Amino acid sequence: MEKIIEVKNLAKVFGNQTALENVNFNVKKGETFGFLGPSGSGKTTTIKILTAQLQQTSGEAEVFGVPSTSLTNGSYRRRIGVLSDNSGLYQRLSVEENLKLYCDLYDVPKKRMDEVLDLVNLSGETKKVVSKLSKGMLQRVLLARTLLHEPELLFLDEPTSALDPANSKQIHEGLRRLNEKGTTIFLTTHDMSEAETLCDRVAFLNKGKIQLLGEPKALRRQYADGSITIELKDGNIINLPGGTEGADEVYQYMSSNQIVSIHSNEPTLGDIFVDITGRELV
Repeated sequence: MEKIIEVKNLAKVFGNQTALENVNFNVKKGETFGFLGPSGSGKTTTIKILTAQLQQTSGEAEVFGVPSTSLTNGSYRRRIGVLSDNSGLYQRLSVEENLKLYCDLYDVPKKRMDEVLDLVNLSGETKKVVSKLSKGMLQRVLLARTLLHEPELLFLDEPTSALDPANSKQIHEGLRRLNEKGTTIFLTTHDMSEAETLCDRVAFLNKGKIQLLGEPKALRRQYADGSITIELKDGNIINLPGGTEGADEVYQYMSSNQIVSIHSNEPTLGDIFVDITGRELV
């Protein structure tokens, strides 16, 4: 499968501080790739290198088969969308006026505004002045602007960090629709439930190094201890070990028709991250 992003031995040093060290990964065309880690782990630095906002100290970073520095060329720039911590809007203009400017910049039909505003749940807020928006609304306008020109590749740096659960859910649904249409998404987040919802593969980044990489379901199975939990009709919750011992007890409860529910115990991505790195995702 075609690789949209390929990173080899990437490193970035700021003075005496190493932000990234020997980072290797690739992102395949059409997938949603999660780059996961706590604040300060190097996620935003990676996005800035991949979008030509920073130059790496060493190693290779390619996007669309060319060095990421080539993204300064207009033909490549139009193929990507970037939502990052330094994205900005014109504060004195309305939501509609801001989006119209970007429609003109990317030669996008004005009707496209309605589509992206609906996606981020802002259809009725177009006349509001940006300076008056809440942090969550501002984040949604930025995302709408990022999606206007229907980029082939989206870089999303903590896209739902300021949103409530209802709006986060709507954004997730919109991103899934985009991905189904073929948009490749590079997502940084410290929200592991978001990663499990959206991502085909994830990489755990900690202190500038990738500690683990794989498919969320496969990683959860890999780190599962094999135990199971059953709920009985009398309300008791019982945890049982895997293997023959646990199977025998389950059989006994089933034979006496006592079981209400039964499920295997798999760790969350957050549990795995803490296990691998010893760090909480904050």
